[in-house]
Amino acid sequence: MQWFTALLPWEQAFLAALMLFSLTALGASFVFFSKGVRPALLTLLNGAAAGIMIAASFFSLLLPALTYESFLPAYVTVTLGFFLGGAFIIGSDLLLGRRHRGAAKFGDEKNALLFLAVTMHNIPEGMAVGVAFAVAGGGHAVLSALLLALGIGIQNFPEGLCVAFPLRAKGLSPLKSFAFSALSGAVEIPACVLGALFAGLVTGLLPWALAFSAGAMVAVVCSELIPECFGQSKTLASFGLVLGFCLMMVLDVALG
Repeated sequence: MQWFTALLPWEQAFLAALMLFSLTALGASFVFFSKGVRPALLTLLNGAAAGIMIAASFFSLLLPALTYESFLPAYVTVTLGFFLGGAFIIGSDLLLGRRHRGAAKFGDEKNALLFLAVTMHNIPEGMAVGVAFAVAGGGHAVLSALLLALGIGIQNFPEGLCVAFPLRAKGLSPLKSFAFSALSGAVEIPACVLGALFAGLVTGLLPWALAFSAGAMVAVVCSELIPECFGQSKTLASFGLVLGFCLMMVLDVALG
């Protein structure tokens, strides 16, 4: 532990980011062990993805966003950021509907939006970890930053699953499904380092970024995941959604 505390904050953040990415990739790697995704299992997974994203939007993004200071009152910043995030996804959905080539590599528009939303929400989470290491400034205080990184990393595991399996179900190869899912977590590496290097600037942007990502994720859940999985089986979709929400809520509350 002493060798870690002796590192510069950005070096600590970089190593923590590698752990975050590894857990996302670990969750995505399960796609290699599935020859095919049965419709019932896909419905359950999509429902779980919806529950995970709703819980993450509230516990991982909106609640922390309210704790950061901004030039506007916190509730105004979070409300505007959330609205802009939702509007961005709605606009992206309209754009992808007109440009099928851009969405084709993901299987369809739904998976492209899912990938986009998960990737966007990983950026402010990575920045938050980097800022935590910068504030800790080394020494024993770095333990709190490590615990934050561990909590976010554990949350990344089910997120890796939730991106990889829908892509696989739409016909992408296991390797491509894994690669896109892992890529959604790879953005946390530069985000962590930038958060540690520019903590002062990033702290001012974090509430906007967190709320924006929450709005984007809720918009994806409402427009794509919920209609599709509930159209297949209301019972399985409901069970998956509740299960996913409970899982992410426990992880966020216990480790956040």
